Amino acid sequence: MPDKTAPPAVVQGVLERITYANEETGYTVARVDTGRGGDLLTVVGSLLGVQPGEALRMRGRWGSHPQYGRQFHVDDYTTVLPATVQGIRRYLGSGLIKGIGPKMAERIVGHFGTDALEVIEEHPERLIEVPGLGPKRTRLIADAWEEQKAIKEVMVFLQGVEVTTSLAVRIYKKYGDASIDIVQKEPYRLATDVWGIGFKTADTIAQAVGIPHDSPQRVMAGIQFTLSESTGDGHCYLPEEKLISAAVKILQVEAGLVIECVAELVATEGVVRETVPGPGDEPVRAVYLVPMHRAEVGLTSGLRTLLSHPEDRMPAFAGVDWDVALDWLRSRTRAELADAQREAVRLALSEKVCVLTGGPGCGKSFTVASVVTLATAKHAKVIMAAPTGRAAKRLTEMTGIEASTVHRLLELRPGGEAAYDRDNPLDCDLLVVDEASMLDVLLANKLVKAVPPGAHLLFVGDVDQLPSVGAGQVLRDLLDEDSPVPSVRLTHVFRQAQHSGVVTNAHRINGGEPPHFQGMADFFLFPCEESEDAAEMTVDVVARRIPRRFGLDPRRDVQVLTPMKGGPAGAANLNTALQAAVTPSGEHIPERRFGGRVFRVGDKVTQIRNNYEKGANGVFNGTLGVVAGIDSVAQEILVRTDEDEEIAYDFAELDELAHAYAITVHRSQGSEYPAVVVPVTTSAWMMLQRNLLYTAVTRAKKLVVLVGSRRALAQAVRNASSGRRHTALAHRLRSARRTPQEAAGPGAP
Repeated sequence: MPDKTAPPAVVQGVLERITYANEETGYTVARVDTGRGGDLLTVVGSLLGVQPGEALRMRGRWGSHPQYGRQFHVDDYTTVLPATVQGIRRYLGSGLIKGIGPKMAERIVGHFGTDALEVIEEHPERLIEVPGLGPKRTRLIADAWEEQKAIKEVMVFLQGVEVTTSLAVRIYKKYGDASIDIVQKEPYRLATDVWGIGFKTADTIAQAVGIPHDSPQRVMAGIQFTLSESTGDGHCYLPEEKLISAAVKILQVEAGLVIECVAELVATEGVVRETVPGPGDEPVRAVYLVPMHRAEVGLTSGLRTLLSHPEDRMPAFAGVDWDVALDWLRSRTRAELADAQREAVRLALSEKVCVLTGGPGCGKSFTVASVVTLATAKHAKVIMAAPTGRAAKRLTEMTGIEASTVHRLLELRPGGEAAYDRDNPLDCDLLVVDEASMLDVLLANKLVKAVPPGAHLLFVGDVDQLPSVGAGQVLRDLLDEDSPVPSVRLTHVFRQAQHSGVVTNAHRINGGEPPHFQGMADFFLFPCEESEDAAEMTVDVVARRIPRRFGLDPRRDVQVLTPMKGGPAGAANLNTALQAAVTPSGEHIPERRFGGRVFRVGDKVTQIRNNYEKGANGVFNGTLGVVAGIDSVAQEILVRTDEDEEIAYDFAELDELAHAYAITVHRSQGSEYPAVVVPVTTSAWMMLQRNLLYTAVTRAKKLVVLVGSRRALAQAVRNASSGRRHTALAHRLRSARRTPQEAAGPGAP
């Protein structure tokens, strides 16, 4: 700890090595050569972006650590470029500049000596003189040098407001040379424009640059932040009273000021305020972020237009003799459809929009395959899609028609705009969307806009699973009893599925009954009362017991699904333990530390944000993959996703990735795994809900292992409450049914 009674001091020296660096907080432990002989000096503090070989002038205080001895605690610093051959070689070889590793640094310094940095700065074209450096790599190095200089200026400016290295890099990449000006004058823009910077970080920066606590700029940004946070809980809007009280709590200002700023945002179209029916159909003043309101209104309008459009792209089914058609289908498939399945097939082929829902073992897959078989027999163009790569692969296997993710189908571009929309619709007669419970209101709106008039749209999903991670509850609202969208619910469990403990217990859980374990060959409980014991048992089950008994690969075939991120049996703690057990460190296994985490080749990882600028058509929240390579010279980690696409992540972008040996149940939606292991503990009491446990169990194809407390399991089965989401889609759809004359009206944006 620094001695706060010690006077401020200045220390100068050359950074020799970094002992520890947390890239999320900027906290660094480093060793510095002060040039006075003797041992190297330990310095600690927020040394954002420092590199070995740099000469530092540091201001701070002396202190002492009980284990490590005398240290210098840095408050702020400035850098000076190294002047010696040894310093320049170390500086260039530190990984500071993309394209230059230790070997290339040796060559550059060997050729130019102490002029190496001046050449890169003033005459980068001369780098081509170095053996092994061509024009392309020379340009890369020159560009990386300029970018690094600019980023360092931003870093130095942001040192005093606790902005991390990776965020400083993002700020620069977003705003370029305007970074410092925007940070000083419009800091709240960062919360909207730069992923990883929330309102609280922007607020800290704003205070540091002198924006008053009660500034309307601050309060309006706080209101929009409050609405944005609510979308993370699935809400499309907040009731105005709830919004005001939440914003007052976050902003610590008077309610009157918040009310004035809400009115100002409404007047300037920063938010939308509209009266909609709330619980019990009582009118509620709803406040939306503009994109959420557009999506909800647009989705309603799009569905209304599809339902009422006079053209039919599959006219062959308008007057078909269904007994004959279904007899022909039976002769092809050698299987009989149940009555509800027959109704679903008829609806999908004769109605413009419909929904098929039902639990596991009820024949959704066979019903969909039957729809596709009949449609293709009449030469219809069929497109298949699902929200995740795994679900799309399963759909392909089920129907024999190549399926894609919704994002790839629409060809989403940077910024989230789709290549296919109302003006450029998809070329299809029937669009089938599986795992529709995962569709949030934003994605559903984009999808419906891309369906050509006269085409048929079939949503397929299990409405009893968790709703989408994003805002809305689209599938549930489509199934509202007053919805104009026709639907069929499959409830009969077929005989072959009745022998599966996974299917049997999924339906028991969904019906509020505890699962059976006795005599089940594919459904087990390992009782553990304490959360810590459950965590240990979970690791043992995944890494040793399942591979030994069932021959399944712990990385490829087994997925841990947890109710929550935190706690002893939460995703964060389990990922650390499972990584150590399944992908341990080794002498020849490349790895990269980022903050408190280590990424290794072979690690199972997941994307935790939508990034429309990566890959062919973006990489999306929940995408799973495996670390395929780590390139310290290019400063990249390569991840091969479930869609077999290789995605490069800059080292500064690693906060977009999380380990995925254990993931939350929400993140598992749309995926299916041979084996699922679920810790169910009392420490997750508030998260123990029936639809959460049901969703976890239905992710398994062959095997479910529950680990934890019988009391916690009973609570999850008993608790049917899943929380009400604030959405007006069902109301808007009901209104569409009541006023069919509006159906042909122009669509909303």
